[in-house]
Amino acid sequence: MKKFLRGFFLFIFIIILVFSVFAFASGRTYLFKAVIYNFAGIDDYEIFDNATVNIGEPQPWPESQTYNQLKLPEDLSSMMESLRSVALLAIKNDSVLYEKYWDGYSDSSLSGSFSVAKSITSLLIGAAIKEGKIKSVDDLVGDYLPEMREGLAGRLRIKHLLTMSSGSDWDESYSNPLSVTTESYYGKDLYKTATGVKIIKEPGTGHSYKSGDTELLGLILKKATGKRVSDYASEKLWIPVGAAHPALWSLDREDGNEKAFCCFNTNARDFARIGQLMLDSGRWKGTPVIDSAYYVQSVSACGIPEEDGSPCEDYGYQWWIYPSEPGVFYARGILGQYIIVIPDKKVVIVRLGHKRSDRMINGAPAEVDALVAWGKSL
Repeated sequence: MKKFLRGFFLFIFIIILVFSVFAFASGRTYLFKAVIYNFAGIDDYEIFDNATVNIGEPQPWPESQTYNQLKLPEDLSSMMESLRSVALLAIKNDSVLYEKYWDGYSDSSLSGSFSVAKSITSLLIGAAIKEGKIKSVDDLVGDYLPEMREGLAGRLRIKHLLTMSSGSDWDESYSNPLSVTTESYYGKDLYKTATGVKIIKEPGTGHSYKSGDTELLGLILKKATGKRVSDYASEKLWIPVGAAHPALWSLDREDGNEKAFCCFNTNARDFARIGQLMLDSGRWKGTPVIDSAYYVQSVSACGIPEEDGSPCEDYGYQWWIYPSEPGVFYARGILGQYIIVIPDKKVVIVRLGHKRSDRMINGAPAEVDALVAWGKSL
């Protein structure tokens, strides 16, 4: 038995040694963090450095006269619990109609958004265009990032990043620890990682979801505005919409760059403000945050060919479109984070949680279809 244990521990030691040598020799030291934390979770802001998205004067949500009087349909309630939801919120006619929390979370609990942050980054690009810090979506990326001026990269425009049609070689793999997506999530040099992509296909000719496109948008924002993305988000978004709580935007390192593609952390009620802003065509209480033309393109299918040659019908400027319900659009995170906007019902739904369904309906996780149907009934 002792001989077996000695052999076993020697084997483990060798594995750790080889892994460590590989990580240091290849420059992939982020692998240590990836192995320690293994799978991404909604509380990952606790393991990262963060920048604060500050608030101004809070604007409390009014509550509907029928606040929390409706009963959640049994099948939807069961689905929410099976997917380990932590928050479900419905806004109708600018008021909180329904909210429920699980697992110790509340209306002030921070929760990670994952790719919902992409939609927030798009809003900030729109704000920068409205302010004149960015001339238009047709600006060349190389005008802001010198690494993107040669070859096909020299033809890359902001619009191509917004519509996920950069033509880059970014590997959008969440399970591969050696992928550039994993490196971006756990690594410490997002600028180098994001600008290190190669453009291998003519920009604008093929739609392919890539987090690296959004990270480049974040770097453009920083260059164009002269401000860190979190400070610009405070100025142009969080203060105007009257957020009740400061948000956290996770960084690649202390005083580093925001993870524009994934890691905006706040609570359900404040996430709903983003939905309400978009419900009102990019305006907050009548004051535009983004221009109307940018809003329209944000929530219109880009039509760029998918890999099978069919036009993309479910993605605009970093916002998802739900083709089976015309007019409905939403922000979406990998673990089932959603801000769903149903304009004809004046409804915004926020769902936060630990899991999303593996079953797809109309190109979206099954709970999106269920939540849209619920929202339509309100």
